[in-house]
Amino acid sequence: MTLPVTAKINARNHLEIGGCDCVDLAQEFDTPLYVFDEATLRRQCQSYQEAFGCRYDDVLILYASKAFINPALAAIFKEEGLGLDVVSGGELYVARQSGFPLSKVYFHGNNKSSEELALALEWDVGRIVVDNFHELELLNRLALERGQVVDILLRISPGVDPHTHAHITTGIVDSKFGFPIGASAPTGLRPIVTGQAETALRQAMASPGLHLVGLHAHIGSQILELEPYRDTVRVLIEFAAAMAAKHGFRMEELSPGGGWGIRYTQADEPPALEEIAETVVNTLREETARHQLPLPKLVVEPGRSIVGTAGVALYRVGARKEIPGLRTYVSVDGGIADNVRPALYEARYEAIAANKAGDPATETVTIAGKYCESSDILIQEIALPPLTAGDLLAIPACGAYCLSLASNYNLARRPPIVLVKEGEARLIRRRESHEDLLRNDVWEGSGHAG
Repeated sequence: MTLPVTAKINARNHLEIGGCDCVDLAQEFDTPLYVFDEATLRRQCQSYQEAFGCRYDDVLILYASKAFINPALAAIFKEEGLGLDVVSGGELYVARQSGFPLSKVYFHGNNKSSEELALALEWDVGRIVVDNFHELELLNRLALERGQVVDILLRISPGVDPHTHAHITTGIVDSKFGFPIGASAPTGLRPIVTGQAETALRQAMASPGLHLVGLHAHIGSQILELEPYRDTVRVLIEFAAAMAAKHGFRMEELSPGGGWGIRYTQADEPPALEEIAETVVNTLREETARHQLPLPKLVVEPGRSIVGTAGVALYRVGARKEIPGLRTYVSVDGGIADNVRPALYEARYEAIAANKAGDPATETVTIAGKYCESSDILIQEIALPPLTAGDLLAIPACGAYCLSLASNYNLARRPPIVLVKEGEARLIRRRESHEDLLRNDVWEGSGHAG
C-alpha cells in the first residue's frame, strides 16, 4: 500500500501521518477530510531535483499544477526551487498570488482565451506553450499590440502511444492537443517531417511577436513504462534536426512533459525515478549527438508523481448493505463529488481502516460513496477488517486529481485539507459552507411570474 513517508500504525492501533493521529484529525476537522504530508511533498520535490540534476546540468523541474494546486502547496514548491506548469488563468492567478516567480511558470492549454493570454503577457510568464494555429495567430497579435516578444514552445504530438487509459492519453495523432508531426504514428522511430508541426514551426519563426525557443510534448498520464518516453525524445530530436536543416531552427529547450505513474495498488509497478531520469537524459544525449545538435535546456513536468502519494482521504463509514452470496456494500460519507477518478477512468485504490489499522482483513467489501450515481464506487472488492458505522476509512494516494476534479454534485460541500508535519496539522483549505454553495447565485425573491 502506498502511504506517505511518515505514515505508521501508532500505539492506539490508529493510522498516523506526519505525527498526527488520523482519528484525532477526523474528530477535529470532520470527514471527508484530505490530509497532505509535508515531508512527502518535499521529499518528492528534492528527489526530482537530485535525480535529474545529477545527470544533466541545465534542467528545470516544473510541478504540473493540474494535479492539484493551492497557495500552501505553491509555497512549498517555490521553497524547493521548482517551477510551475499551469493550464488556466485560475492556476496562473494562484501562482501570482502566492508570490511564485513567474519567470518559472509555463502556461499550457489547448484553448487559452485571449483574456488568459493577455494576463500571461501582462504578468510576464516564463513561457507560453502554443498548442494550435488559432493560438499562434492570437498570441502573436496580442504580443504585437503590447509591443512585446514572447518566448514560446510548440506543443508537438509525436504519435507515441503510452499504453495508459484512453481518457488520459494525449500524445497520439488523434488528440485534441498539439501539432501532429505526421499522418500516423512514427514507424521505426522515423517520423514523417511534414504536416502541421512543420507548418506551425515555420509560422512561429516568421511571427514578429513570438520567439520560438523549443519543443514540448506530453503523451499522457499514469504511465508505467519507460519506452514511450524514449520514443518521444527520439521523435522530438529528429524533428528538431530536420527543422534545423530546412529552416534554421535552433532548439534551446526541450520538454518531454511528465505523466509518470505512481503505485495506487500492488498491481502497479512504476519505474524508479532514477530509471526515469536515466532514460530521458541518456536518450537526449544520444540523439542530440547522433544529429549533431547542441544540448538544450531540459524541462520536465511531474505532477501526480510529486503530490499523489502525499495525500490521503479520510471518510467516515455509514451504512452497510449485505446481498447474500453476491456482495457487501460499505458506504462512506464522500465519493464521486470529491473523487471522480474511479467513475471517470476506472481508477483503482487500496484502503486501510484508520481506527483499527493493525486488525486483520477478514471480510471482502465494496466501498461505495453517498451520491446518487450507480458509478459512485470508490473501491471494488477489497479485503478489510469488519467495518461498522462510525469507523474511519483511509484511502491513500489521493493527492493528485481528486481535489482538482472535485465538484458540488448533489450540492455537496467540497472537503477541507490539512497539511501535517511533526505532529502539527494546519488547515490549508476550509470545508465549504452551505452559504458558499449559494454565493454565486443571483436569484432574489419568489415573485417571478410563471
